[in-house]
Amino acid sequence: MRCRKCGGKAVINMRQHRLSLCKQHYLEWLPTQILKFINKYRMFSEHDRILVAVSGGKDSLALWDILWKLGFHTEGLYINLGIDAEIAYSNHSMKFAQEFADQRSLTLHIADIKKDHGESIPEISIRTRRGRDKPCSLCGLIKRHVMNRFALDGQYNVLVTAHNLDDEAAILLANTLDWSLEFLARGEPVLPSKPGFIKKVKPFYRTYEREAAAYAILQGIEYMRDECPFSKDSKQLYYKKYLNEWEETRPGTKLRFYLNYLKAISQGAFPARQEPAEQLAKQRCPQCGQPTNTGSLCAFCKLFDKT
Repeated sequence: MRCRKCGGKAVINMRQHRLSLCKQHYLEWLPTQILKFINKYRMFSEHDRILVAVSGGKDSLALWDILWKLGFHTEGLYINLGIDAEIAYSNHSMKFAQEFADQRSLTLHIADIKKDHGESIPEISIRTRRGRDKPCSLCGLIKRHVMNRFALDGQYNVLVTAHNLDDEAAILLANTLDWSLEFLARGEPVLPSKPGFIKKVKPFYRTYEREAAAYAILQGIEYMRDECPFSKDSKQLYYKKYLNEWEETRPGTKLRFYLNYLKAISQGAFPARQEPAEQLAKQRCPQCGQPTNTGSLCAFCKLFDKT
C-alpha cells in the first residue's frame, strides 16, 4: 500500500475516499479537510472566540489540536462528571485533557459537577427516576446544559464539539428507526444561535472515527483509551456495530447515509419547529435563567431540586 501523494509507505487506507496516505501527508490532509468543512458551513472565523468541548478522548483532543494548528482562537472546557468505577474514569480523562492543554499553552476550563452541584452523575442516577438504569441520558442532559451556560457566560461566539461521522450516523440511524422527527430536524453540523442558546458546530461531521484516531496516534497525542463504564449498554454503540459491518462490506455507507440526510434536510424533508425569539426570552427557568418549555424549572434544575 503506497501513499497517493509521494509513493512512500502508506499508514492509512481510506477505502471510502479511495485514498492511501503516508504519515506526513495524512497529518497535512486531515486539517485541510476540516478547514474546508469549517468554511463550507461558515462555522466560525479567525476572529471568533471558540470554546471546544473536550473529553480527554481521541476525537476531542485531535480536533482541538487541528484547530490550534490552523490558528483559531480556542479554549477548552472539560466537564468532570464524577464517574469513578474501577478506573477513576473522570479524573483520568481530565488528566489527559489538562496535559494536552499544558503542552500547548492552551487554556482548559474545568466544570466539576459534584463540586458545583453536590452530586456526581452516578449519585444523581441512583436518586432520580430519569437516571435510574440509564445514566447516559443524564450525562447528555447535564453536559448540554453546562456547555451552553458556560459558553454564554464566557461570551464565546461558538461551541465546538467533536462528534464524528460514526457518531452522527449512529444517532441518525436511531432517530430514523424511531421516526423521531424533532431530532431528525436538527441533526445538521451547525445549529445557529438563538436566544438563550450558543451556536454549536461539529467540524468532524465528515470525519470517520478511525481517521480521528489515526490523527491522534500519528500526532503523538496521549488520550483516554478506556470507554466510559456506563457506555457498555449504549444504544449508540449498538448501532455503530451494525454500521461498521455495512461499512466493511460497502465502503462509504456511513458517509452516503449522512450526506444524503443533509441533502434531504436542505430540500425541506424535516422542517424544524421554530420558536419565536420573544417566546424563548419569556420561557426561562426561574433558577438558572436558561430557556425551558416546562413552565417551571428546567430539566437540569429539576435534577437538583429536593423540594
